[in-house]
Amino acid sequence: MKVLIAIDSFKGSISSAEGSKAISLGIKDVYPDAEIVAVPVADGGEGTVEALVQATNGQFITKEVTGPLKEKVKAVYGILGEGETAVIEVAAACGLPLVPSDQRNPFITTTYGVGELISDAIEKGCHKFVIGLGGSSTNDAGVGMLQALGFRFLDKNGQEVGLGGQVLQDICKIDVTHVNPVLKDCTFEIACDVQNPLYGPTGAAYVFAPQKGATAEMVRELDEGLKHFAQVVLNELDVDIHNIVGGGAAGGLGAAFAGFLHAHLRSGIQVVLDIIQMEEKIKGVDFVITGEGLLDGQTSMGKAPIGVAQLAYKHRIPVIALAGGITNETSPLHASGITSCFSIVNKPMSLEEAMDYHVTFDNLRFTSYQLFRLIRAIR
Repeated sequence: MKVLIAIDSFKGSISSAEGSKAISLGIKDVYPDAEIVAVPVADGGEGTVEALVQATNGQFITKEVTGPLKEKVKAVYGILGEGETAVIEVAAACGLPLVPSDQRNPFITTTYGVGELISDAIEKGCHKFVIGLGGSSTNDAGVGMLQALGFRFLDKNGQEVGLGGQVLQDICKIDVTHVNPVLKDCTFEIACDVQNPLYGPTGAAYVFAPQKGATAEMVRELDEGLKHFAQVVLNELDVDIHNIVGGGAAGGLGAAFAGFLHAHLRSGIQVVLDIIQMEEKIKGVDFVITGEGLLDGQTSMGKAPIGVAQLAYKHRIPVIALAGGITNETSPLHASGITSCFSIVNKPMSLEEAMDYHVTFDNLRFTSYQLFRLIRAIR
């Protein structure tokens, strides 16, 4: 018996690595000699750094950077085991949880710290970057990040503008003479699962800024700022950052990475699966176990379990998905390669109890044990 475990974290409850350990113990309670291959996975959002560092025997780096409100924060990123690739979640430097709810204001929040993380990784010898977009508190089109990398954005008086989404309408000129020269030798792969353009009704401001603290009037002004900035970039650099698919991700960071740093925007789970060479690991296994905290209609839209399941389906390997909760919207899950899915909650309990680490660990082990007892009985 050979089983591949490839689960995402159960957010707020248990990490991918610890969840995999619990499942492995449950399987070995039935098949003591089973060969278990545990590979942490993520979809480009929270947990991507942890999953990729663990999968490649890399290292975590802690760096003090400028936070979204210009305060200092300690951000963690990863360097993969080969020592050349840095993995950064932008939320580590400018995430919404870093801003108290009563201070959320995309007029002033900045992505400057993201650029500082990139610079630090370059100093440590990294020339390849995997960037997870998502969870940002910003709407500055990535200008803050670019400023930290040496780009200068000037107003009509030739003065460098400040930080935050409010400065976009003031930008008239772009000075690239002080840009970090090493950037031209760097490659950026962006884990991005949204397709929104930079501005307009489906752009960064109208779709995402309200959850970051923007009022209706602020949304209109931010959108105008994004539109103005895109026109300046077109005039100055002859680059169209508005029509980039996914350019509106993370308050316009998608556009900044693609337009200024020549990055490739790809499905988050596909980026992760390629890096950890999942297709090689999946060959020859009898079962694949995947899962996340909640399996619902959103799972089929590029989440980690679906990426794993589609790969397993390609090799005709049955897939069992485990989750804390499962909605009735399972048809898209089955159509995407998940053979069957099971909730690990085995009795009535509060959400707080269900998300307790020890309860989740025990429930994952118990459910896996029961499933593989059934498998043993029918094999």
